[in-house]
Amino acid sequence: MRSPFPLDQDLPSDIERVLAYWEGLKRGEATMPFADDLSLAALGEIAGKTVLIEAMDLPPRFRFAEAGDEVARRWGKHDLEGCFADEIGRGAPFDFLLAQLSATLEAGGPTLWRSEESGYSRLLLPLWGDGRVSTLLGCIA
Repeated sequence: MRSPFPLDQDLPSDIERVLAYWEGLKRGEATMPFADDLSLAALGEIAGKTVLIEAMDLPPRFRFAEAGDEVARRWGKHDLEGCFADEIGRGAPFDFLLAQLSATLEAGGPTLWRSEESGYSRLLLPLWGDGRVSTLLGCIA
């Protein structure tokens, strides 16, 4: 089945770097890395363009665990950490965020959203923990 948020061939350089980092964290034949292996510090200056979002179980909800400075600046409304994705409202850089989060969780693989109007792209990557997709790493560029 085709993902509703497929990866393009022409990715922004920061998104390519985060995707390559995520791919490099995979162990053996695993389809995704473990959340415990992630270090935002390893991303250097790109860490400011990232978010970590916790995936809650039944009913599925998503909570911001960390948000980089650049993401917070783009959002501009309030501190995102601890907020649920369904409570923050809509608008750049979070257009169609809930749909993309759900698709990433269901697919268990990378998803990409591009906003031609707002001029940004958002990559979401699943991370494994506690026997399920527990966290999603996002990059906004």
